[in-house]
Amino acid sequence: MGYIDFEVPKELVPQILEMLSVAKDAGKVKKGINEATKSIERKTAQFVVVAGDVTPEEVVIHLPMLCKEYGVPYAFVPTKKDLGSAVGIDVGTSAVAVENAGGATEKLQDIIKKLPKHEKKK
Repeated sequence: MGYIDFEVPKELVPQILEMLSVAKDAGKVKKGINEATKSIERKTAQFVVVAGDVTPEEVVIHLPMLCKEYGVPYAFVPTKKDLGSAVGIDVGTSAVAVENAGGATEKLQDIIKKLPKHEKKK
């Protein structure tokens, strides 16, 4: 997919999904492309996760660019289904923004350290 601009290490995917699962219970997670976009623009997003199987890709293509612009770390997981399950919904979701990781804060920081650095655009 054209919007995936880096490869997330395979061993990191389960950690990301697990962190989301904890964050949805103890913290605050926004589900869906529109909610994630608003969260980034309002500067409340700490971390954004985008599914790798979104079609048409035009609906999420702006998210990595927005994240870079606002200096928000982000990652990709293989499927919308995995992403939906991790945040406790029965359907797949294309994007999720973590606004408060709650009990998963340490895990989130650990994940961010392992991701490629994206410099905030000046």
